Amino acid sequence: MPVTGRYAPSPTGAMHLGNARTALLAWLHSRAQGGQHVLRIEDLDTARVRPGAADLIRRDLTWLGLDWDFEYIQSERRDLYAAALTLLPTYPCTCTRRQIAEAIHASAGAPHGPEAVYPGTCRAHHPSNPQAALRWRVPDETVCFNDGWTQTTLCQHLPSEVGDFVLRRGDGVHAYHLAVAVDDAEMRVTDVVRGADLLSSTPRQIALQRTLGLPTPRYFHVPLMTDFRGERLAKRGGAPSLAALRAGGVPAGRILSELATSLGWSVPAEIRAQDLLPIYESLLHKVIE
Repeated sequence: MPVTGRYAPSPTGAMHLGNARTALLAWLHSRAQGGQHVLRIEDLDTARVRPGAADLIRRDLTWLGLDWDFEYIQSERRDLYAAALTLLPTYPCTCTRRQIAEAIHASAGAPHGPEAVYPGTCRAHHPSNPQAALRWRVPDETVCFNDGWTQTTLCQHLPSEVGDFVLRRGDGVHAYHLAVAVDDAEMRVTDVVRGADLLSSTPRQIALQRTLGLPTPRYFHVPLMTDFRGERLAKRGGAPSLAALRAGGVPAGRILSELATSLGWSVPAEIRAQDLLPIYESLLHKVIE
């Protein structure tokens, strides 16, 4: 099957170097295999969307020399998510995060794990509230997948390590996991290159794909870029934006060189994105079975 990759940013602000490195790796992965590349603007959480951010992302990517074959806007695809939701066993839930935390703390028998696992408060007693969220009654199974970048396997038992998770919030916004599962299938994405912070969410997305009868792409979770303190670069942490660097006269080629150098690649002080393709091609046999 021809390779189709994607870069799926949320328009919540300007891109920083960490975003740019993930975007670069996703683009290299698609193009090094002669594949197509998708840009998907994930703007469902309207409360976090910043005006003009999507246009700024497009400008930043173009400045770096990263192109795409197709573009999609998630907010224009809500009908697809609503249709998928009708195919899944869900129930209404009005529990707040605080109530969930209190229920977990109070019950020694409640599931415990690296993240807060919903203890099933509303599973048997469904609240009649039009503003209730909808939770997926997850199947009793363990989902495993092999990460192509790290060549490690992650397994999660859905009931005890994930719990019934929200597919549609109380305000009507469809959840990230549902939208991503539907979109990747509809866009025929075969390879997902994204940050390691999304590694633990992958089993639940695979579970949704299986239940909905959708294909599962190959996953490659790349390490996050960190600052001098070893902390993850983030917009809220004051990471410099590409727009600011561009406005300051920093050449795109120098940015690309710094991104490549941060991956341990030996490159000139300035380089074009397409000049990095041979380097990535040489790595393919390590990251793809």
